[in-house]
Amino acid sequence: MRYFLVICIGLFFGIHTALTQAPKKSTSSDIYHSLQKLNFLGSALYIAAHPDDENTRLISYLSNEVKARTGYLSITRGDGGQNLIGSELRELLGVLRTEELLAARRVDGGEQFFTRANDFGYSKHPKETLEIWDKEAVLGDVVWILRNFKPDVIVNRFDHRTPGSTHGHHTSSAILSVEAFDLVNDQNAYPEQLDKVSLWQPKRIFFNTSWWFYGSPENFEKADKSKMMHFDVGVYYPMKGLSNNEIASIASSQHLSQGFGRLSSRGSQDEYIELLAGDLPKDESNIFEGIDTSWSRIKGGEAIGKLLYGIEENFDFVNPSKHLPELLQAHKLLIDIEDDHWKQIKLEELQNIIIAVCGLYLEASAEVPNSFPGNTVKINIEALNRSNNSVTLNLVSLAAERYSQNKTLLANNQKKNLVLDLKIPNRQPYTSPYWLTETGSLGMYKVNQPELIGSPETEPPFFAQFELDFNGYSLTIEKPIIHRSSKPDKGELYQPFEIIPEATARFGDRVLIFADGTPKKIPVTITAHKNGIRANVELCHGEGWMVDQEIKEFEIANKGDEKTVEFTLTPPSGENASYITPLIRIDGKELDRELIEIAYDHIPKQTVLLPSEAKVVRLNIEKVGENIGYIMGAGDEVPESLEQIGYTVHLIDPTEIESGSLDKYDAVVTGIRAYNVIEELKFKQRFLLEYVEQGGNLVIQYNTAGRRDTAFKDLAPYPLKLSRDRITNEDSEVKIIATDHSVIIFPNAITNSDFEGWVQERGLYFPDEWDPKFTPILQMNDKGESPTDGALLVAPYGKGNYIYTGISFFRELPAGVSGAYKIFANILSLGKEQIDSTTDIKGK
Repeated sequence: MRYFLVICIGLFFGIHTALTQAPKKSTSSDIYHSLQKLNFLGSALYIAAHPDDENTRLISYLSNEVKARTGYLSITRGDGGQNLIGSELRELLGVLRTEELLAARRVDGGEQFFTRANDFGYSKHPKETLEIWDKEAVLGDVVWILRNFKPDVIVNRFDHRTPGSTHGHHTSSAILSVEAFDLVNDQNAYPEQLDKVSLWQPKRIFFNTSWWFYGSPENFEKADKSKMMHFDVGVYYPMKGLSNNEIASIASSQHLSQGFGRLSSRGSQDEYIELLAGDLPKDESNIFEGIDTSWSRIKGGEAIGKLLYGIEENFDFVNPSKHLPELLQAHKLLIDIEDDHWKQIKLEELQNIIIAVCGLYLEASAEVPNSFPGNTVKINIEALNRSNNSVTLNLVSLAAERYSQNKTLLANNQKKNLVLDLKIPNRQPYTSPYWLTETGSLGMYKVNQPELIGSPETEPPFFAQFELDFNGYSLTIEKPIIHRSSKPDKGELYQPFEIIPEATARFGDRVLIFADGTPKKIPVTITAHKNGIRANVELCHGEGWMVDQEIKEFEIANKGDEKTVEFTLTPPSGENASYITPLIRIDGKELDRELIEIAYDHIPKQTVLLPSEAKVVRLNIEKVGENIGYIMGAGDEVPESLEQIGYTVHLIDPTEIESGSLDKYDAVVTGIRAYNVIEELKFKQRFLLEYVEQGGNLVIQYNTAGRRDTAFKDLAPYPLKLSRDRITNEDSEVKIIATDHSVIIFPNAITNSDFEGWVQERGLYFPDEWDPKFTPILQMNDKGESPTDGALLVAPYGKGNYIYTGISFFRELPAGVSGAYKIFANILSLGKEQIDSTTDIKGK
């Protein structure tokens, strides 16, 4: 009798592996660890708000020591954070941080999930957070994920009982978790989900507390711990050669965009959790007490357990392939289990072990990393059995195409290679993060396919199915089609095989500022993703804007080549903001996408397709000065923005700063968090202040003052103390309190209207104490809070000016916010009032 089963590796609520990483090469110790996890039927879900909120020590402990199926639900993808390693912000940062979370889970053994909530930036209270997120929708997402994952135990990172004491997203994640705990088994709660999932009731829910929530270790020592459990999460794993907290350190160090790279730690370390609901285990170290986590948990599981426990007890580390007959017998029994939830989970785990004990290598690699709908691509198939077990390759299928062939016995270590054709359907969707295919709102991403909610990534577009015969027992194993290549300086590389448009277009700048009525040449760079393109491109624009020629023809001979088509755009006579879009017409299709690649060594390469557009702003602005020196910090797009209004920006290497080297600049600006990330600046500060003393303007953008940050203490020529004060509502009221200061009146008159149309926030990490020599320029506050005057501080020093600002220019300028440009131009023009105020935008 033949048994046939298709298990899709890496699909939603399966074991999420990096589909573009090099395939895992399992040692005997790895196989044994997987077997131990196979024999544990229990699940735990950790819940918090953002990437990097998760406690990797506890996730790793539950996954590797307890052997539980362990997941992390991050309510958001961290889209509203900063980026320490590059310029990606907002939705692109969300893609990067999603991959960093998946990289962390590959280290600590957890799985990863998300809701549709958009990290819109810092929020001071969960009430605001839940209004912007659409609480009912996000709560529904949490319930959906719980009904799918079916955790026995939930652990919250944050305390739902302390609103307003921390980031509103943090508290909201706990509020949603606690409410979902009570709703997940209620048939009247989100009943539309019950067509695809069943009701579920977790056994207990905890809060992952620590001394930090009590203010000090001393306070925590005195706290009532009658409802707490604790574990030593510093346990050592001989088969891994690592302590649990070492694994946790490596996992959290994947959050490089947030500056989480750190030293690993070892040794005994207690972790505490406080019971919120459910019964408290008597054994304070057994979070699963009272829950049957053996094969007896499911009907018919005893016979499977008898086989698998026997393998675990007598595992042969020298020749694990000897266990294949018992593993196949367990597989045969597992197929007939009625419990679909555990059946699908354990079939996938068991199948991976079967592959591993045989040393079976299966790969489908496209000859190119991407293609387009309607094309045909060569797929290189590799199948290799590295054991003495009898394994036969019956056939290989690509998409719906079955490629029949003579059955091939995969003899020990004798590789089988095939080259097959993949025919891509004409209507095949493009590959891009599924939550970015539609335009969402400030607080929510739009997902049209509800079954995708929770999934960390877009499913690969195509799989190869390998039908294998193990001594008369048939299994069909699916592998995603990938692209494998090599580079001399990188070695072997794996990346996803993706479907993209025949051509994509991009502008050089996402924001184009017209400081007067002078037309600008607008280059549109078109990239061909197939050979022999003959097409046209139209520059679509808003009312009042004019273009020299609406449609222009172009040709590109070879795939990968680019062609720049130039349009001349004339702005309206008055101030105006609009958008322009390049529309490519090719072979009866209209294409309007831009292709963006995110490539870092610690994550798989990501391809994102977004609408290709640029904001165009007609702005009446004046400036004084020409040459700006810029010291890049953690990464921002302020230099490009300043060039938009006519400045010449020179990037300064901090190591080259010396006495007199800055005199050629009309102003020097430090990028965001420069003093946090550039150690060299503390040694160059005296030269920066010397520059000010001799008549220069030094503009310091925000630096952080948290417990992990290393901002230089002598940041200013006079006492200045940074705080964590911030204004999170981009529409919060702003008052100009230094109405006669030149930064308000020269060369642009700043009014209240210049604070309209801002994005995400006003600013962050404002100083809260400063020397009287500083003049505070602006006053602002979020609703219900006391005003703060630290957003923009100016102090004369010698012949020049020292300016410290926490205003989020790094967000506002790239977003084309007119008022932000005027304020920044005034800051750079400080001390130059003697220059004729009729100076034109080029600073002549």
